[in-house]
Amino acid sequence: MNERQHLRLRVGLLGAVTVLLQVTFVSQIRIAGGIADIVPLVVLAVGLLCGALTGAVFGFAVGLFVDIALFHWLGISSLLLLTIGFAAGRIQEARDPEGAFVPLFGAAAATLTYVLGYAIIQFLLDVEAPVSGVILRQTLVTMLLNMLLALPVYALVRSWLVPALPTDPRRRRRRATTTSLSPLSRAR
Repeated sequence: MNERQHLRLRVGLLGAVTVLLQVTFVSQIRIAGGIADIVPLVVLAVGLLCGALTGAVFGFAVGLFVDIALFHWLGISSLLLLTIGFAAGRIQEARDPEGAFVPLFGAAAATLTYVLGYAIIQFLLDVEAPVSGVILRQTLVTMLLNMLLALPVYALVRSWLVPALPTDPRRRRRRATTTSLSPLSRAR
């Protein structure tokens, strides 16, 4: 099995396990009126680790699986998670983020995109949904819960995917240049 097939297998298993965990276990736990949602966190992590194309395809597939599993309107979660995966992948490709706060702030942005995007699309589709101040409180609690889960989820996804990821020559080159001595320090 080559590297691409190995990565596809690992990403596919990760998506299936994520949706099954979310639907059967995580969505049943309510804390202060909010529900943690690991799906956008995993899509964010895959986008940050694998790039825009893989993040977008993974987000679309996981979103479709979520919509089918929960009997929701087909395509809403797919569209939103595709956007999250693509944006995270573009951040990875353009900036190559390695900071510890990237998954944390990314989790806040991904959660807000997912929750508010879903609410806006439901409103535009004229789905009968209650609109009140409670939604704002639930959104904030969900965002805080996801921020608490962001680092452990990112670490788990990273440990699962790193053996299948190809080495990136940009990272090797950057490490080599940052550890070498500068010409000014060699002159002494």
